Amino acid sequence: MPLIKKALKIFILTALLLFVAFNSARSQYGTIKGFVYEKESGEPVIYTTLYLKKTSLGATTDDNGFFVISKIPPGNYTLMITFLGYDSLAIPVTVRADEIINKKLILHKNAIDLDVIKITAEREEARQETKISITKITPKQLKQIPTIGGQADLAQYLQVIPGVIFTGDQGGQLYIRGGSPIQNKVLLDGMVIYNPFHSIGLFSVFETDIIRNADVYTGGFGAEYGDRISSVMDITTRDGNKKKFTGKFSSSTFGAGLLLEGPLSKEIENNSNSTSFIVSFKNSYLAQSSKIFYKYIDSAGLPFNFTDLYAKLTFNGINGSKLNIFGFHYDDNVNNYQALADFNWKTTGIGANFVVVPGNSAAIMEGVAAYSDYMITMVDKDLLPKQSEINGFNLGLNFTYFFGKDQFRYGIEMQGFKTNYTFYNSAKRELSQSESTTEIAGYFKYKSTVGKFLLEPSVRIQYYASLSEMSLEPRFAMKFLATDFLRFKFAGGFYSQNLIDAKSDRDVVNLFYGFLSGPDNLPETFKGQEVTSKLQKAQHAIFGIECDIMKYVTANLEFYYKNFSQLSNINRNKIFDDVEPYNNKTSPDYKPDYMRKDFIIETGNAYGFDYSMKYDFKRLYIWAVYSLGYVNRTDEFQDYVPHFDRRHNVNLLLSYVLGGKLDWELSFRWNYGSGFPFTETTGYYEKLSFNDINQSIPNSNGQLGVLYGDINTRRLPDYHRLDVSLKKKFFVARNSVLETTLSITNVYNRENLFYFNTIRNERVNQLPFMPSFGLSLTF
Repeated sequence: MPLIKKALKIFILTALLLFVAFNSARSQYGTIKGFVYEKESGEPVIYTTLYLKKTSLGATTDDNGFFVISKIPPGNYTLMITFLGYDSLAIPVTVRADEIINKKLILHKNAIDLDVIKITAEREEARQETKISITKITPKQLKQIPTIGGQADLAQYLQVIPGVIFTGDQGGQLYIRGGSPIQNKVLLDGMVIYNPFHSIGLFSVFETDIIRNADVYTGGFGAEYGDRISSVMDITTRDGNKKKFTGKFSSSTFGAGLLLEGPLSKEIENNSNSTSFIVSFKNSYLAQSSKIFYKYIDSAGLPFNFTDLYAKLTFNGINGSKLNIFGFHYDDNVNNYQALADFNWKTTGIGANFVVVPGNSAAIMEGVAAYSDYMITMVDKDLLPKQSEINGFNLGLNFTYFFGKDQFRYGIEMQGFKTNYTFYNSAKRELSQSESTTEIAGYFKYKSTVGKFLLEPSVRIQYYASLSEMSLEPRFAMKFLATDFLRFKFAGGFYSQNLIDAKSDRDVVNLFYGFLSGPDNLPETFKGQEVTSKLQKAQHAIFGIECDIMKYVTANLEFYYKNFSQLSNINRNKIFDDVEPYNNKTSPDYKPDYMRKDFIIETGNAYGFDYSMKYDFKRLYIWAVYSLGYVNRTDEFQDYVPHFDRRHNVNLLLSYVLGGKLDWELSFRWNYGSGFPFTETTGYYEKLSFNDINQSIPNSNGQLGVLYGDINTRRLPDYHRLDVSLKKKFFVARNSVLETTLSITNVYNRENLFYFNTIRNERVNQLPFMPSFGLSLTF
């Protein structure tokens, strides 16, 4: 620990010195920087493009609405902003050598005119950013998908993203390009979220109306993200209305929610400090309401209840610097799930993040400090409890410097957490772990434009203190702008992580979502080779093509390969403890690693391609996705495919706005997926416990034992489902809108198989035909 503290101090000092050095450099060019805000709410306008008229100089605002246009020759210019849904803005500016001009720009929402479509930032951003294997999600897109339970939700939209596989409506999980949920990192305002989805699988813990944007990386992500080997989901929330108090109340057959936001101190003439807040609360009462509305699904009701609470306080500076303080509490309860088990999990967190914008610098500094605690418990029919808890902190400090079209970004991260875990395997052997660990990482990333090439090399150095192991992780992304409408791109890199899942990847249905720190007592060899690392590791390679087929149609094709060179999994075959004489190779009672180690080592790969096409013009929005994927795993004795290996996956999404006042919206979503693999039952036998040495075998009554075939060699039937939603808005007052939503899940009542309980000889299907109704009042 003293070594870590010393290294951390050195890195922070070096980062600050570099920041000062960059800021003190003089230039013969000028710079324009600042923020773009929305007049009505004071929220940043993100991903909008600014440019100097009659030049090629421009920039796109980031998640904070921040922009920098640098390396501008001295002279007189007109700064232009043109963005869909807002009035255009043109400002004359005079640029002088070695001068930085600070601008705070305000955009006014315009009356919606569907006959005049302006240049959107999305297509321009595609020419300025590598954007490989990333989907940027906005609140507008979240609300275009047919809702389940009358409530738009991030969990429902994630299911239509290329490369994402969803395993079930009840207890399903998201698997991203061959990566299991534990290998997907989720960040909320910079804080690590350990379980972002509720047990029913249709809802996330995030309230849709507080989300500013969500970036989902399905692979090939840069060095600013670490400690996960498959994907990243980075979610940013809104700061709260800085101009006036507003709110929203919603209710449906699934649950209810309330959102409040407003200023605590208003800014004066856009030239003073301000303070704002936002609070959201949502609650599911499905366990109760399903006994009224959905008795035909299960007479005992659908046993899924949850509560989500989030609050955020924002202090805004005159120059765009700001401090956010936020906290949350989420909990989830599932009682008597499939008459097999009771589940409960809860998580609480508090954190702060900040943005510092030096007045005399073309740079920005960002930081985060957060703490959270997550605990899940399960008691099954055998009364064998499972429990997992992880709590800890994460710290981050990032610096970004802008010069011309290039950027240099570097930073440091530190994370510490403690895991507690108790579990019983099928042999009723207790597996437990309690461990604390610290991780420290540093990275740099450089984005450069060279002719028609966008180049983005980055390097991350991650040190895992509990395992005394360092991981050097180079990464690279590039894009070639072949023409104005055709672009080629590539990304690749090395990735590692410490956390492992508290359940086996081979479990088909398991709501128990716990965490373990990477063990240091792994098997000494794998496939006859010495095991030299205790980390889970992966390497990514992605090649893609972007094409603007027509003015409003964009297509994207990506081929990917993920090599999981080392994975850790729970040893379901453990029989003996890892103690003398079983671990003594000279003892006649010596047992091999796979019979006594808590964990086993596996390798694997995932490969395939994702194709998506989007049409977005006037009233019509169409999103079409096709994915072809293969996922493989190898342990010490066999090759197999995991239960989430879906070969084909199709999603079609259509949204159309109707009415002269644009007050109706009709949405459709159709999903097709080829069958998941499963392990066939080949027979049954009487399983005796042999707990008593004096036991009379002929007079003993055993339990039902199951004989299984080779793992996951058979396939379930194909899955397909059509969902539809119809929304209607009523403008009840100047600032009040009542919206009603009628939704139907599984319109043609397809009997999609979830799994088959061989012990009870019972088929368990996914959700049947399921109408729902919701209403919301914005005020």
